Amino acid sequence: EVQLVESGGGLVQPGVSLRLSCVASGFTFSTYDMSWVRQAPGKGLEWVSSIKGDGGTTYYAGAVKGRFTISRDTLYLQLNSLKTEDTAMYYCAKRESWPATPRSQGTQVTVSS
Repeated sequence: EVQLVESGGGLVQPGVSLRLSCVASGFTFSTYDMSWVRQAPGKGLEWVSSIKGDGGTTYYAGAVKGRFTISRDTLYLQLNSLKTEDTAMYYCAKRESWPATPRSQGTQVTVSS
């Protein structure tokens, strides 16, 4: 059974950083491209970033490029220079699952002064 468990979210002020983690099990993690997606209150699911299975290529949405960094051994998302508009529930997912609604619990990031 595929399981994805996100952690690392929190309530922070604008401008600070967080690092999100995703622990995967139930599949051969290294062979799958992975993504981070997010959903803000009252809004649809938004793709944030993806990384190839070998970690060699990364992709970012325009809204986060230059501020967020995706990496893997476990899957991580480094969030720098956070803005209020980054407030959302963040999920990790297999890249191929887009745009399906994630089934994992997600981790909440709230950016507020």
